[in-house]
Amino acid sequence: MSGLRFPSAFLFGAAVGAHQVEGGNTNSDWWWWEHHAGTACVEPSGDACDFYHRYAADIALLSELGLDAFRFGIEWSRIEPARGEFSTAALEHYRRMLAACHEHRVTPLLTFHHFVLPMWVQDAGGFASPEFPALFERYCERSAAALGDLLGYACTLNEPQGLGLAGYVLGVNPPGRRGDHDAARRAADHLLEAHRLAARAIKRHTDAPVGVTLAIPDLQYEDGAKPGDLGLEVESRINDEFLALAREDDFIGVQTYTRVRIGPEGPRSPGAEWSEVSREMVETEATTQMGYEFYPRALGGAIRRAWKVAPGLPIVVTENGVATLRDERRIEYMDVALHEVRACVDEGIDVRGYIHWSLLDNFEWIFGYKPRFGLVEVDRQTFARRPKPSGYWLGNIARASRKGTAGAGPPRPPKADRAAAAREP
Repeated sequence: MSGLRFPSAFLFGAAVGAHQVEGGNTNSDWWWWEHHAGTACVEPSGDACDFYHRYAADIALLSELGLDAFRFGIEWSRIEPARGEFSTAALEHYRRMLAACHEHRVTPLLTFHHFVLPMWVQDAGGFASPEFPALFERYCERSAAALGDLLGYACTLNEPQGLGLAGYVLGVNPPGRRGDHDAARRAADHLLEAHRLAARAIKRHTDAPVGVTLAIPDLQYEDGAKPGDLGLEVESRINDEFLALAREDDFIGVQTYTRVRIGPEGPRSPGAEWSEVSREMVETEATTQMGYEFYPRALGGAIRRAWKVAPGLPIVVTENGVATLRDERRIEYMDVALHEVRACVDEGIDVRGYIHWSLLDNFEWIFGYKPRFGLVEVDRQTFARRPKPSGYWLGNIARASRKGTAGAGPPRPPKADRAAAAREP
């Protein structure tokens, strides 16, 4: 054990994205994108992790690992499969998921949008459509009315600062356009307004804290370097707009994976842009499977930046992790990252939780199933779940903090019956 200790009310958990784990999200733009010829997608999501049917065992497994928070999402394309047509069955399904969290004393952090749109929204112009903010507000209003009493935290949008660039400039997300900076700016403006409207709509139906989650890479400018138009720098400026808007919210979700060093001649870090990331997923001593620099200290920089721009706003680390085939490296990453969180808490920053990305090895967008971020391995043929040592390690940190001790001894595995249930195909 690392000797880490956190306040007893500090949340420790893991996250998944709905489309990345549920499977069969056939009415979405990402399902179309995965099967569309000529895209960067290496494979389709298919059945994903079959989480849509196995959520109860997965939530039980998370709890038995020792974690007490779970961030997951709902799918707009299931809840409103056609314009103005809402599915009571889909909303009831997500209520059962929330209830399962409460059954296991797990705080649910519910994400209302995680990259994916119903195909009918994409056909109407997607994020770049002037209709988008009102359509998203209506969806969040209906969903929160059905689910709000069971929420622990509510996240309106996941990493909205990069959606315009990914879909309209880089072409790696739907609708796959390249170089359309005007559409990307419109998308950013519409997403800002969508968050503002959605946050108010959700608050009408819940007492849970409501906020937005932002990807905040640790940008480090070296001597002689000047801010420019690198994609991550553009995202950083959009982040500032979201952080200013978030001052009206209850918390901010901070997400980061690495740093980006920028010198006088430009970026000096590997993986500084999506287009540079290798599809081969080759991991080195210096880089992760994603091609990012292995730099877990980035989390401290991201937290401090959010606190500087939005001082006093509570922070939850809603994503942080590493793509690696070597689980001992994941433990090393988390250990350094959590020491950064502890240092931020000691500096007086109001950090209330650490949610690891991810609970399961899952579908990682255009990269498919090659990147391994999970605390739990998933057999691609049988869907059997196999917790990794890193899952036990993080659970022990959580248990030790709740007991007010630094903890000692080997990781405690899940109860045999729960683990067996999670492994059942």
